[in-house]
Amino acid sequence: MGVSALESTHASEQMEHFEEQVRELLIPTDAEDAKLVQKGLMLYRQGVVKQLQIFNDKITSMVQDVTRVYVKLDLVFASMSSCTCPTEGFCRHQMATFFAAFSKFGSVGDWVTAWREPAREQKEVADWGMQTAKDLIKANGILKPDYSRWVHSFEVSFDTLLASKKFTSPYVIPELYGIYERRIHASAPVEQEWRLLYEMVAMVVSFRKLAMLSEQLGHDEDMVKRAYLHLFHNLMDDAEDLAVKIGVQSLPFAFDEFIERLKNDAFDLLRCCSGLEYERIYLYRLLWVQFFKKKDWREEELTKIQAGLKALQDWENPLPLMVAGVHLNILVGNDEAAVRLMGQFTDEEITPYMLFWIEYLTTLKAWRRVAVLIELFLQKVKGYLTALGGYHSCVTFARNALKALTTFCAENDRVDLYERGLLVMLPYSFGEYEYLLFERKQYERWGELQAFVGLDFYDLPKDRLKVIEKEQPEVLLGMLHQTAQREIDQKNRSSYKMAVRHLKKLRTLYKKLKRVDDWEYFLETLMERTKRLRAFHEECRRSKLVDV
Repeated sequence: MGVSALESTHASEQMEHFEEQVRELLIPTDAEDAKLVQKGLMLYRQGVVKQLQIFNDKITSMVQDVTRVYVKLDLVFASMSSCTCPTEGFCRHQMATFFAAFSKFGSVGDWVTAWREPAREQKEVADWGMQTAKDLIKANGILKPDYSRWVHSFEVSFDTLLASKKFTSPYVIPELYGIYERRIHASAPVEQEWRLLYEMVAMVVSFRKLAMLSEQLGHDEDMVKRAYLHLFHNLMDDAEDLAVKIGVQSLPFAFDEFIERLKNDAFDLLRCCSGLEYERIYLYRLLWVQFFKKKDWREEELTKIQAGLKALQDWENPLPLMVAGVHLNILVGNDEAAVRLMGQFTDEEITPYMLFWIEYLTTLKAWRRVAVLIELFLQKVKGYLTALGGYHSCVTFARNALKALTTFCAENDRVDLYERGLLVMLPYSFGEYEYLLFERKQYERWGELQAFVGLDFYDLPKDRLKVIEKEQPEVLLGMLHQTAQREIDQKNRSSYKMAVRHLKKLRTLYKKLKRVDDWEYFLETLMERTKRLRAFHEECRRSKLVDV
């Protein structure tokens, strides 16, 4: 398009939107970002940006650098912009193209000057004795470990990068968080044992800050899921891996104070926001299993939880504190209190959290305690699956649940309990149940299961059918009868042809079973019942199923 299109009101609004995103992505106190802006500015001033065009929310250009490259800027989501050069992320060619486009609306020089002097960062620098958030974080790798300084520096860096911006698009958060996370890792203490603890504290603080930011920006559950839920799940996975690494080394005595402080901060995960319940509770439970193992700590936490529940306002969600209460009661061995608490939840609320405790007690080989939880779980899981909805989600949950039950059932010779789980979670446990019945050669029940889920004969795996036809062919009779009848009920020529194919297979099986009389009686009854279906009768005669 021509210049006039670039100068249109719509294009102006788009450029303003894009320009805000560029400010979000590039941090003036970061040396690499500063170099990037400088290189882009040089290319723009050299006049090597050619063929600049805007269309369909995109800006495209050709940049004649050392080699020719092609740039596409996404005006809606800056992070989706691309360049044919090998550089990852926002590159100097994209920066030069941005400057070339921005020059149609304002002064590039003024933009660069304003970008280099962010007021919010200046204020935070002043607050911290003229030290930038980045320098402050770096100091952690040099100075003696200090929990308060760690937490404060994480919070300052987070607020500087993610919480002090006007632009609130959820799709920018992963990119900004990536910059924040790289700074945290780059500034960790040198000593291995302190580095691991530092990263664990950083994860808890970062998780809490990100959850609070999500609520402050008004991002609903669906928006978070589409844009950056993976950040929370990555933190959960990383915390689990880190817990294993820390657990295998002997912890210095100096760690005690840090772990106790972390324990107190972990409580805030339960109350920091109203959303992300499952993720917040998961991280909280992990910490209490892996780190906070002293019995008096756990008993104190229970008292704290009870006080927290009493102090809740009417509008606050009690679920995270209640689940935490169940968890701590299980950790201190008070299963009766835990079960009583679980009784206060609906099936939909408590069931997804139960697998964690089943797996935890399984690792302890506390079989009696596991058995109680499994019984309770099997009473609740059907209600949960009904409320969950979505076939794929239900199948995934059923598969995870059966995995959690497997060790207990195998160690305690409780195949009956496993089968109960399979039954109660049908149809979502169909694959596992079908396999179990076939492997145990319970072919009749296997056939009943196929009928229950409504599979037609031609949907069944051929290798399974061959085995059953050889070992217990009568199992297939019912399925063939049902499938043939369903085809006849369709009342069209192609369905009649399929029905006849199944009936001929039935005839073969009846002969194999030496039940020819039963077959003839069935066929005679069927032809009488369908005498008005002329097309069906024609197909029967054409295929010589009946005499012409």
